[in-house]
Amino acid sequence: MKRDKITGTGIPIQGNDIDTDRIIPARFMKCVTFEGLGEYAFYDERFDEKKKTKKHPMNDDKFKGGSILIVNKNFGCGSSREHAPQSLQKYGIKALVGESFAEIFAGNCTVMGIPTVTAPHDAIENLMMVVEEQPDTEIVVDLNQKKVVYSDFCIDIDVPDSFRHSLVKGTWDSTSELLKNKKEVEKTATRLSNIY
Repeated sequence: MKRDKITGTGIPIQGNDIDTDRIIPARFMKCVTFEGLGEYAFYDERFDEKKKTKKHPMNDDKFKGGSILIVNKNFGCGSSREHAPQSLQKYGIKALVGESFAEIFAGNCTVMGIPTVTAPHDAIENLMMVVEEQPDTEIVVDLNQKKVVYSDFCIDIDVPDSFRHSLVKGTWDSTSELLKNKKEVEKTATRLSNIY
């Protein structure tokens, strides 16, 4: 499935160096599958010890239904756990726009079909400000044009060519690619089994 243009409303999460432990606390990583991880995204920042809600953008009704996360520098740093992007995806996040991302986190997002695109600090600050003031603002992440369009603004974005190519061409889902080419996979497997 191609991921060349993602449209949605935003959720601004301010702060640099937000690591994967903050995105999903380690105690929620005991699952056999990734199903249900969405409810644990930013859990310790969203809820206190008595499970009462704290002030957090993901708890704010004005950002309800938001699917594009807007972040600052070095988002997703820390451990390489795949659970972090899985929790965001299961929460409903379809794309991330930020100043910069930890390399492994960005790679994990890409193989799940979630673009992580970057823009300069001032552009991110403006996007956050507009979304704070007008939370229903439609945001379009256009990987073909390498732009993010919202309100009266259009900002240039950057994304590694290999990530962009796999998302735009729809080859990010390796399982689907293997299934589409099942005969070739079986042929190769037979050839390899004869070698050993």
